[in-house]
Amino acid sequence: MSGPRGVLWDVGNVIVRWDPRTLYAKIFKEPAECDWFLSHVCTLAWHGLTDRGVPAEDNTRALIDRFPEHEAAIRAWWARWDEMFGGAIPETEAAMEALAARGVPQFGLTNMAGPVWPTIAPMAPAVRHMRAVVVSGDEGMIKPEPAIYHLACERAGLAPEELLFVDDSAANIAAARALGFHVMHFTDPARLAPTLRTHGLL
Repeated sequence: MSGPRGVLWDVGNVIVRWDPRTLYAKIFKEPAECDWFLSHVCTLAWHGLTDRGVPAEDNTRALIDRFPEHEAAIRAWWARWDEMFGGAIPETEAAMEALAARGVPQFGLTNMAGPVWPTIAPMAPAVRHMRAVVVSGDEGMIKPEPAIYHLACERAGLAPEELLFVDDSAANIAAARALGFHVMHFTDPARLAPTLRTHGLL
């Protein structure tokens, strides 16, 4: 396999920090209560339905019907969504700027509700360098399903082997590797620039 020509970025916890606990630690004073709520009520599986395109209000109402005693905390998920973010990851922002300066094409592939995507640019200005972005909530499909990777390649105009895919999810990385992408499992921001240099992108 020859080296990649471009980079396909995940967004959450690769470009911007995102963690529901950042919000819910303010709502639940006891850590055990917070953990229980996020593992039994507002779970990532529940949130994944909005990433797939289910309207947030519909998904919220269905959960309130199941857990009416937690209505206020459930509604906070979207009413205070911005409080889940911890800002841009400096190493990624710097890498994206450096790649842009070299003319390396950059693209996005994110599991995210459609209305959230426009809120990312104010937090992470370097996303302006992405030439195309596939947002799962707008497409009705989600990583690690192969179809969304194929769509990202179509939008980028590049084959999997021409892209380095960077994601914090091991499942998403495994799926991309199986499709022929170069991959980086993003677990340590300090490894990003060296990995891009190894691939000849920086």
